Amino acid sequence: MSLNTSDPRQIDLALAGLDARRSVPPKQLGEPAPDPDTLLRLLQSAVRVPDHGKRVPFRFLSFRGDARHAFGERLAARSRERDPDASEAVYEKDRSRFSHAPLVVAVIAQLGPDEKIPESERFSTASCVCFALLQAAQALGFAGIWLTGWLAYDVEVARWLGLGEHERVVGYIHLGTPKLDAPERERPDPRELLTEWTPA
Repeated sequence: MSLNTSDPRQIDLALAGLDARRSVPPKQLGEPAPDPDTLLRLLQSAVRVPDHGKRVPFRFLSFRGDARHAFGERLAARSRERDPDASEAVYEKDRSRFSHAPLVVAVIAQLGPDEKIPESERFSTASCVCFALLQAAQALGFAGIWLTGWLAYDVEVARWLGLGEHERVVGYIHLGTPKLDAPERERPDPRELLTEWTPA
């Protein structure tokens, strides 16, 4: 059955999932999180992204339960090493980064030399996975947010995560059940962003 694109109601219904996307801060994410089987099902949808050359330039790490808190302790210690003069509030913020959402998934780009596919395209593929995972989670009634911060770029954190020489964290996807409805925010108007190229 084809969609009647002249009917605004059908269009709105078809795009409702995309139009409803919201980022929900970690402090507003509670239990339940996707269980291991549900997470695998979400990832099954999330990996259906554009992938020039079929390189599959990404992999995942998940954080649950006490592992989240243990990772937070390491982050706080590393934060103190990076900036010994920061306030205790800064270290506490880093300590609790993974303690709010019940599940965090690190999306890791696998890059390195490639004779055909530029690194930027492969990184873009991994980035698409982050967004697709958020969309899949929201479709099942969960919520999440894509975060990076210094811990996505720190060499010591990369060592803890077991990243290879040519791997990089694309994002930490915090997932759970929303404790409240995330408010809408102002979105850009595509009419102000779109121009049509014409030959000179």
